[in-house]
Amino acid sequence: MQIKRVILHYMKLQLKQPFTASFGTVTDKEFILVKIMDENGVIGWGESVAMVLPWYSEETVKGNWQMLKEHLIPMLIGKHIEDPSDVSTIFQKVRRNNMAKSALEGAVWDLFAKRKGVSLAQALGGTKKEVEVGVSIGIEASIPKLLDVIHKNLDLGYKRIKVKIKPGWDIAVMEAIRNKFPNIQLMADANSAYTLAHSDLLQELDRFDLTMIEQPLAHDDIIDHSALQKRLKTPICLDESIHSVEDARKAIELGSCKIINIKIGRVGGLTEAKRIHDLCKKQNVPVWCGGMMESGIGRAHNIAITTLDNFIFPGDTAGSKNYWEEDIIDPEVTPHNGVITLLDKPGIGYEPNYEKIEKNSLYSEVFHP
Repeated sequence: MQIKRVILHYMKLQLKQPFTASFGTVTDKEFILVKIMDENGVIGWGESVAMVLPWYSEETVKGNWQMLKEHLIPMLIGKHIEDPSDVSTIFQKVRRNNMAKSALEGAVWDLFAKRKGVSLAQALGGTKKEVEVGVSIGIEASIPKLLDVIHKNLDLGYKRIKVKIKPGWDIAVMEAIRNKFPNIQLMADANSAYTLAHSDLLQELDRFDLTMIEQPLAHDDIIDHSALQKRLKTPICLDESIHSVEDARKAIELGSCKIINIKIGRVGGLTEAKRIHDLCKKQNVPVWCGGMMESGIGRAHNIAITTLDNFIFPGDTAGSKNYWEEDIIDPEVTPHNGVITLLDKPGIGYEPNYEKIEKNSLYSEVFHP
């Protein structure tokens, strides 16, 4: 196949409610949609998950736009591609910029699956027809408010509750949740808010029977996490520290974690996400799919990768209504009792709604060979 046209849309969607983590609060989501077209007019879609500010990683939305426009699109457009994994090879000489790479590579995967007449999940080698999903809950104004939000999500059937924590919003919070909901699948996400000096405090989390604690220490660390994991009964899950299959290999060998969160954008695309999945499966390390408040297009890619068999834990693939008054796909992503049923359609399976895309697009640009 040959990429004949690329269109970038700079999008802005308003969140239904603010979302707060240890690094700050967001009230809307700016992101890039990537639309590509081959020589036969077949279309593939991808999405950049970079944030406006470099809070989660060094990448930003506007930085991704420039990287795509000035480097990645010129490297790819007009080239003959036999397999989506070729994109990783083409981009290999570009250091990092994983979220920009992932947005373009994801569109190629969608295009590839449509050309084959199979779902993206099938193209990736996924076998599940249904995937369990969890929900990520930010730092709330009070513990009673948090408990109310958890209760509402449990009523919706979500299979796992993830709660953001930070120093001062941790032990008392988890204690209140466990007292109210003693049997739920519960995890804590620290987004790198702690250091080894907090080891005694983090050990206190062991008494709450958490499924895992996600990225408690520095965003680029695997050494201190190894020391901390030796002190904790609770499994550590690494997120921000894992950017490649090599990062995953080193973290596993060091004993830095017992679980790995795979975010497609963070690791540079579906090809690398699959490599990490395969390595972890071989090493008996379970994985799960994290979320970055994607629109339905990015969410569809997450659902597809989660059909691989070593995605053991429910992912952050909550329904569209959790985030948006209206999503930009038809139908919207809608779990039923905490389970998403895969759509039996080629590619991502969901149809982009062009009217809603245009309404929420701040500007766009078209690229030709």
